[in-house]
Amino acid sequence: MIAGWEAFFEAEAGASASLAGLIFVGVSINISRIVSIPKLPGRAIQALAVLLAVLVSSLVLLVPGQDALEVGLEVVAVGLVVWASNLTIDIKNYGLTDAEHKRSHVMVVLLDMVATSLYVVSGVSIVVWGPVGVYVLVPATVASFVKAIVDAWVLLVEINR
Repeated sequence: MIAGWEAFFEAEAGASASLAGLIFVGVSINISRIVSIPKLPGRAIQALAVLLAVLVSSLVLLVPGQDALEVGLEVVAVGLVVWASNLTIDIKNYGLTDAEHKRSHVMVVLLDMVATSLYVVSGVSIVVWGPVGVYVLVPATVASFVKAIVDAWVLLVEINR
């Protein structure tokens, strides 16, 4: 199904798992400060969720013997779960955001929605067009890493300013 993509998905899986571990460590270091600010536990979950999307979609694509329909539906499922959970947190956090910071929060939401919706688009593309749909996972992965790193920065650096 994904001939030639194995190294990419192996690298994605390793990188996302490593970054998720680092976020866990960082959150544990700042846990009292994070839980004292109502929006931050959600940001931590979102950072882990987008990294989990990278990890799970990579692992799904590394399973041998699957056809395009199976892979596509699995990637769609990953995308929908992460999209819905992150959107729920984004809506809650928007209500907790001060008026002066709402615009920057919207930018974070847009990055989040782009990253997570690209998994759905990729999965549908795989079902419809076959392996060519895998190319959509490249921007999905990049956007997911950017979103996770932005969230990690807030959780580890910005809260201490």
